[in-house]
Amino acid sequence: MENQLFYELGDSLYVNVTNRCTNCCTFCIRDHSGVGGYDLWLAQEPTLEDMIQELDAVNLNQYQEIVFCGYGEPLMRLDEVVALAAEMKNRVNIKVRVNTNGHANLIFGCDVTPQLRGIDTLSISLNARDEAQYDEICRPSLEGAYEAVKEFARLSKKHVKQVVLSVVDTIISEEDIAKCQEIAAEIGVPLRVRHYED
Repeated sequence: MENQLFYELGDSLYVNVTNRCTNCCTFCIRDHSGVGGYDLWLAQEPTLEDMIQELDAVNLNQYQEIVFCGYGEPLMRLDEVVALAAEMKNRVNIKVRVNTNGHANLIFGCDVTPQLRGIDTLSISLNARDEAQYDEICRPSLEGAYEAVKEFARLSKKHVKQVVLSVVDTIISEEDIAKCQEIAAEIGVPLRVRHYED
């Protein structure tokens, strides 16, 4: 499977719905040649109809999980993600995870977390111990992004079964990770430490 919308990693099917993002992270994979041999640059964003049509050729039963994650922030296309996730779950009993930068409420100017009820896991990138570090590492285009990420996690807990904050281990120190662990504990969600491979 070598198309840009769906791509396989391990026993998961990944969905790449946009290349747009409200962060410009210093460690972003967009600066590299691809992921797992896939070129994830989209010539244009697929419509929901396009995605469902491509889905018809995919055997969802062979995967353990669906993951919305690509070269952009998937929740910039909130309606399409929610609709496609629901379509997948209608076809097969499968878990759906969304990897997000946590900016959705800033992007849409309101609390969108109730719309995420059909998502099983929301993995939200924290990646910094405070706002100054976040702005330096993640270079957000939106004001107040760091606090918005934490609030998004708090609100998401009301609607999504599993909410996880994540950090990348090679971009911040062990001390910073420990502080992020405290932040996650205060919010009441686990912290996942991801290993970054160049």
